[in-house]
Amino acid sequence: MIDSHCHLADEVFAADLEAVIARAKDAGLERAMTILAAGDAKEAAQAARVAELWPDCRFAVGVHPHSAKACADRPERAADIVREQLTATPGARAIGEIGLDYHYDFAPRDVQQEVFRAQLALAGELNLPVIIHTREADEDTVRMLREAGAGGVRGVLHCFTGGPSLAQAGLDLGFYISWSGIITFPRSAELRETARLVPLGRALIETDSPFLAPPPHRGKRNEPAWVASVAETLAGVHAVPAAEVCQRTAANFHALFRP
Repeated sequence: MIDSHCHLADEVFAADLEAVIARAKDAGLERAMTILAAGDAKEAAQAARVAELWPDCRFAVGVHPHSAKACADRPERAADIVREQLTATPGARAIGEIGLDYHYDFAPRDVQQEVFRAQLALAGELNLPVIIHTREADEDTVRMLREAGAGGVRGVLHCFTGGPSLAQAGLDLGFYISWSGIITFPRSAELRETARLVPLGRALIETDSPFLAPPPHRGKRNEPAWVASVAETLAGVHAVPAAEVCQRTAANFHALFRP
């Protein structure tokens, strides 16, 4: 079982990181993908601790759309920052999370798009997969991924909350769809119906911890061990054993990130 997206380098895990990783291993996780904010020295230092405690952990580095404003004067600088940190992070296997977020608009939309475009170009150059964050920006996200597709960009739509049309667009692009604890929420019946339409051969599971803890842990800090709840829910959606979901999503992780 693999948590394909978590934030173990976040400061909320600093005090008990060793115990969190131990619980993940006890739950049957072989590894996790830890997301790093490019240029964040504190996260980079925590990432080194994660790598020491869990050598099988992998990392992704990217400029999140919320942080795109820092590169407004020269959007291509985002790619430079990511390139430098990828080189300094031996376990790095992807660029992310990157994309567009029109819900909060912490950065102007044109700036978000230019920063996103620069990182997609870097992914094509380095032949690395991308981990995509998209919120209320589906049309532009899909358009930009299609534009970048000629360069061979591949990746995953992480923490998927969209409908069937976005899922199909992602599948048509050759992307994987990653399901988080949101599919376990009682009010997520429509999302579970969308999950039913996505073949297990194109699915990943994640926690996005420390966010989005599944029941019965709602309101608590999420952690990688609880990705088991996502696997169990997805198994129910597809009417297969949870062990099959764990096996197939782990195989998908290896195929995408080539760890």
